[in-house]
Amino acid sequence: MKKTTMFDHVLFIAVTVIYWMSLYVYVPVLSLFLDERGLSMQMIGLVLGSYGFVQIVVRFPLGMLSDKIGRRKPFILIGMATGAASCLLFLLPGWLGPLAGRLMAGVCASTWVAFTVLYASYFTAADATRAMGRISFMTASGQLIGMTLSGVLADRFDWGAVFGAGFAAALIGLLLAAAIREPRERADRPAVSFAKLGSVVRKPLLVKVSLLSVIAHSILFITMFGFTPLKAEQLGAGGLELTYVVFAFMIPHAFTSLFSARWFAPRLGSWQTVMAGFALSALFTAAIAFSPSLGWLMATQALNGFAQGLHFPLLLGMSIQEVELPERATAMGFYQAVYSVGMFAGPFLAGWLNDSFGLTSGFWLGAVLGAAAAMLAARWSRPGSSGASAEMSAGS
Repeated sequence: MKKTTMFDHVLFIAVTVIYWMSLYVYVPVLSLFLDERGLSMQMIGLVLGSYGFVQIVVRFPLGMLSDKIGRRKPFILIGMATGAASCLLFLLPGWLGPLAGRLMAGVCASTWVAFTVLYASYFTAADATRAMGRISFMTASGQLIGMTLSGVLADRFDWGAVFGAGFAAALIGLLLAAAIREPRERADRPAVSFAKLGSVVRKPLLVKVSLLSVIAHSILFITMFGFTPLKAEQLGAGGLELTYVVFAFMIPHAFTSLFSARWFAPRLGSWQTVMAGFALSALFTAAIAFSPSLGWLMATQALNGFAQGLHFPLLLGMSIQEVELPERATAMGFYQAVYSVGMFAGPFLAGWLNDSFGLTSGFWLGAVLGAAAAMLAARWSRPGSSGASAEMSAGS
């Protein structure tokens, strides 16, 4: 296999950042956009959650197919193409257009399994967690760029400009992705069988971190990627102020994601870092409900962004830590399909609670989930737990 070059890394980083930018350029204003179209809180929760529902169905089979054919790049190209299509669908009239757009965005996001496994192939197996820390930083950076543009475009132009920017970014990403180099895998490697599939998905560490990631994504899609923008609007935020709220969350989130595996985990321990991330996230999610002003809300977002940046990259790296290279896309597909339950269930349940009891009730749900996840991480960090053996390599 030809050694990867700096150009390969830079090109992959550029495509990854553009991919997430196109997926998230409309996320901060999506609940506002749906609210302006007259959708109820429950219907808004359904549209937001449909993104995760598609991934529950698509991600795992996609990972198996990728392992079977031994290719990742074709799925990256599909991801960029479906991302472009989703932005156009949002502009169709009524509620069906946004629902179709969000469903198509779920198909786009399902191809993320190919991104993560291809990038991991640029590194040795021992560096898998560190590679996932880097790709988590790329993810957060792309989301930050897209979400920053969101408020500015909506404030200066209209909804069409927001979705048009996502469409243009995805097309550029599609062209660049065509030049990505994929390391060749051995032609004689065995295909993933259903017997092997069972052994992959029963790995204790994979199952544990997948469950925790369900909760992590539930909280994320209840808060910054869900109903926090509506809370900001209630406190008087316009497009520019909404951009400040996005900055407050995403900048700490991006930088903590980069240093979680490098700095925090080696000093605190992987499981202890995950536990701290969830405990702090529970606290600062509950604080959203009490926010009396935009300044207070921005403070909760900055602290929540830091907290969630602690556990996301570690969970991602630990998901493939015990898995051999030919089976990694299957394991990653399982992991991502399982955590997609949180993308669907979190905003859906929060939307129902918000419709029945007011906007703050959804944030309380997120706080309770965070506390439960912190307790699970504390239990699994104890000596003798199957997850405890992951400490050394997860923090390497």
